[in-house]
Amino acid sequence: MIRKGGSNWVDGENFFDRKTDLEALEERVREGTHTLLTAQRRMGKTSLVRELQRRLAGTGEFEVVFVDLEAATNPADAIAEISVQAKSVRAAWDRIKTGFANLVRSAGGRIEELSVADLRVKLRAGIDAGNWPQRGDAIFAALAESGRPVVLAIDELPILVNRLLKDEAGRVTPEGKREADAFLSWLRKAGQAHRDRLTLILSGSVSLEPLLEQAGLSAQANIFSPYDLKPWSEETAVDCLEALAGSYEIGLTPEVRREMCRRLRCCIPHHVQMFFVRMHDHLRRADRTVATMEDAEQVYLHDLLSVRGQMDLEHYEGRLETVLGRAGYPIALEMLTETAVKGRLDGDTVKRYRAHFASDMEDATPTVEDVLHVLEHDGYLERSDGGYRFVSGLLEDWWRGRHGGNFESAVGAQRRGPGADR
Repeated sequence: MIRKGGSNWVDGENFFDRKTDLEALEERVREGTHTLLTAQRRMGKTSLVRELQRRLAGTGEFEVVFVDLEAATNPADAIAEISVQAKSVRAAWDRIKTGFANLVRSAGGRIEELSVADLRVKLRAGIDAGNWPQRGDAIFAALAESGRPVVLAIDELPILVNRLLKDEAGRVTPEGKREADAFLSWLRKAGQAHRDRLTLILSGSVSLEPLLEQAGLSAQANIFSPYDLKPWSEETAVDCLEALAGSYEIGLTPEVRREMCRRLRCCIPHHVQMFFVRMHDHLRRADRTVATMEDAEQVYLHDLLSVRGQMDLEHYEGRLETVLGRAGYPIALEMLTETAVKGRLDGDTVKRYRAHFASDMEDATPTVEDVLHVLEHDGYLERSDGGYRFVSGLLEDWWRGRHGGNFESAVGAQRRGPGADR
């Protein structure tokens, strides 16, 4: 019985479909192929990796480790987090503890009794800018020699790389490029050294490739084979809505389910789930169990696109600002707002943006091309008839409602968008 999902990842009986993707990724693991998992935001990358690891661990053939680097600010933080999560592989953990013998003694020989937070602090204290590569090598070697092949999934690596590369304004700095290059070079060599025993899967809520291209570091990711996770087809989304409706004993006719998918336009799994959650709440408030076409329209317009509903979509805007920084985000804001209001961003308007922003652009500031690359790679926009349009109908409607009312001054009263005087 499938249950409503929240903002976190799901696995087991709550994981829906993706049979082909799971089979493809398992084949890659068994062949020792390192994978860079790419997709639009909210596509379910973390859930897919977690479910893959759950199934592989269940065969008894593999050890699995999942590492989230969202909070990491430098390579030493990343190595400490990998160390902590390697605790799930007993044979490797015994070797890692030996390597951190002084820390074990400082914990009175009872490091196993420490909480994860305290353990992270202990391990981080022994890793610094001078020794993190050696510590990392020792951890990877311990995992590779643990007895069974290890599937090491590293989530939010792009967020760490972005932090390393850029200053607060979102500009790539020489120091940041050197540090990111050093970390990615180490990860690349470590992956190559243990390819037969340790398989890496990289993922994140933003795409790695545009960041590396902007910094001229694309070669550091050449050991990772990209795998693009696509949206659900309409048929799969309709089936998911049917399964959810059955679990909660509410009526969603095929017509209502297809109308829900039509409004979303792009059936991103999280958005499909979110629409169902809002529909279920709406019917409960109305003391009804069967949804109509009018309910689909009302829930979409007044719940998904309401102030309360918009909280689920603010993640898109926040991540965009994180990646592009103060220098690049205003460019993206204007282009996305024009696209939402006009329905399309044509080639001539892109040229106007290029000329408009180039006049006051500082060195290392993201260019219009850089911004468009991020917007396209991360699933905000797609190419259409020589221009661009929003991929997701929900995101387009949300962005129009959030920023469209003040289109001519979307980034401040002093700056007019280049398309505003047409």
